Amino acid sequence: MPYFDAASAAPLHPVAREALVASLDEGWADPSRLYREGRRARMLLDAAREAAAEAVGCRPDELVFTPSGTQAVHSGIFGALAGRRRVGRRLVHSAVEHSAVLHAAEAHEAAGGAVSEVGVDRSGRVAAGEVAAALRPDTALVCLQSANHEVGTEQPVEEVAALCREAGVPLLVDAAQSLAWGPVPGAWSLAAASAHKWGGPPGVGLLAVRKGTRFSPQGPLDERESGRVPGFGNLPAIVAAAASLRALRAEAGTEGGEAARLRGLVDRIRRRVPELVPEVEVVGDPERRLPHLVTFSCLYVDGETLLHELDRAGFSVSSGSSCTSSTLTPSHVLRAMGVLSEGNVRVSLPYGTPEAEVERFLEVLPGIVGSVREQLGVPAAGPGPASAADPSSASVPSPAPEKPEDGEHGEVGEVGEVVDALGRRCPIPVIELAKVIDRVPVGGTVTVLSDDEAARQDIPAWCAMRGQEYVGEESAERGAAYVVRRRV
Repeated sequence: MPYFDAASAAPLHPVAREALVASLDEGWADPSRLYREGRRARMLLDAAREAAAEAVGCRPDELVFTPSGTQAVHSGIFGALAGRRRVGRRLVHSAVEHSAVLHAAEAHEAAGGAVSEVGVDRSGRVAAGEVAAALRPDTALVCLQSANHEVGTEQPVEEVAALCREAGVPLLVDAAQSLAWGPVPGAWSLAAASAHKWGGPPGVGLLAVRKGTRFSPQGPLDERESGRVPGFGNLPAIVAAAASLRALRAEAGTEGGEAARLRGLVDRIRRRVPELVPEVEVVGDPERRLPHLVTFSCLYVDGETLLHELDRAGFSVSSGSSCTSSTLTPSHVLRAMGVLSEGNVRVSLPYGTPEAEVERFLEVLPGIVGSVREQLGVPAAGPGPASAADPSSASVPSPAPEKPEDGEHGEVGEVGEVVDALGRRCPIPVIELAKVIDRVPVGGTVTVLSDDEAARQDIPAWCAMRGQEYVGEESAERGAAYVVRRRV
């Protein structure tokens, strides 16, 4: 069964499996002890640390292993903030960071700290200049992922790191998704990653703190791992994680290696999906991206149903659609980018994915999307442009304007059509909008009443894809009223 969700957790790399089994026999003892078994365990730990440090691009004594990538992020953030508390308490991060960073930011703000969020463009990329503009005298730390977990867009880490160094502010880089493909570039101060993203065992993270970075570990101190991570580490898992990272990096880095091969497969998906499936938006930067990940959104599709149907066809994929989440809230990444969230599919190919599996995915996807749309009663393709192959080929919606003045487009229900989608979840509000848009004259309006949080994101995105004008959002007795003007 093809597994296409390596961005969540990659299958155990064969080298990791071999190292794990071998180290279970050799690495069970306490590496801090001086007897033979302890010395043997210490040698394994030191070798793993050296291999991981080489992959990260730091010194071995700057790197510690943690029980997870999330703990590495949290330890890095709170240790750096504490180390610079005399400077200030402001944390700066991008709007598309992993939830581990966002949760830490929420806790920091709840404790009285300040947080500044930097937006991204439609491809999910932050502008280095906007990060620099967010820096203030009280800024203690900047957090920026090396590449986005959901859409694969690479961030300008090297440029941001140089700006932060010039301002005297440390930069923490979440390198969980990119570390398998290369070291973290630039003069960063802290870096965090998670082994299960690159084919290592779950339960192993790493945190690198470069020399000269003010850092104060939080919580009760321990003599292990430079006092930064308490408790007895899972040495066999650490050894396996380091071994798989080294092996994958070697395979990925060669000319025509695994990174290039997977990039070619992803390029094929990015190109073929919009050709095979109408009304699709491929999101994320088409060039500056991870080699193994592609995300696209299908208009008029229930994301949960789509994922279930793909699973029945034998494909394991992920999604940022709100209708696949118990919170019914669209992915914060897709929301920050301003792109379509309904019918969202993230394909992330693990090491060794056969070309034939990608071809079969492309064969079955059109029929599955068509079947889901048919179940939902989707109308034939409406007026306006066809599907958008990438963010640069789609119209970019303007930010929602202020509430229109009275009479600007007439009273609701008098000038245009009104769609009552209250109590109905994505993608129904957009489907109902598509059904009535051709009933109004060019220049006329359709007002969609909806209490679905995804509508605030998906209706403007639909307008961008279909060449219609998103007039704006009005308050309503229940939910909100979204006004669309027909342009084509």
